[in-house]
Amino acid sequence: MHDGENIMVVLSSPSGVGKTTLTKKIQQKYPNFKISVSHTTRPPRSNEVDGIDYHFVKHEKFEKLISEGKFYEHAKIFENYYGTLKKNVDDSIKKNDIIFDIDWQGTKQLSKFKNLKLIKIYLIVEKSELKERLIKRNQNTDEEVEKRFNSFDENIKHWNDYDYILINENLEICFKQIENIILSHKKSSISFQIVQ
Repeated sequence: MHDGENIMVVLSSPSGVGKTTLTKKIQQKYPNFKISVSHTTRPPRSNEVDGIDYHFVKHEKFEKLISEGKFYEHAKIFENYYGTLKKNVDDSIKKNDIIFDIDWQGTKQLSKFKNLKLIKIYLIVEKSELKERLIKRNQNTDEEVEKRFNSFDENIKHWNDYDYILINENLEICFKQIENIILSHKKSSISFQIVQ
């Protein structure tokens, strides 16, 4: 299924650290990267498009997909489900590199599939800066901001599951670091192909 050349990059972080922004920047610069579009049961935000940002589905539909074993990973976060459909990944990796914007729970599940060649990157900021970011992005109610901020400590316990830990104090510097990680892995997979 996997041609040995295309790679899968996982970006995870506590809510509000910038993983979605960085995921989109990678795809804009490198068109061979496809963002893995997750399924979710949460309602779309005003700027989100079904099929581009997420596949928005009802709880019943999501639970049916779980029971049929259709997901590589799924998690319940703040009362809503999020998940990565196996078929979408398996079809996409044949022609493209893939980038996942998922949390630590999803990463743990994906890691169990040894056929997936994952490069796992965890993004972090100072906790004191996080609340300000969550408020500034203006996407959540005060109650949701509190919930996301309070989940920070639980989230960072899982950074040992990742290959790289990056501090996102400056978006452009962090993007460059991710880019360097990706390029070094692409080079090593190309040389591996030649050796074979």
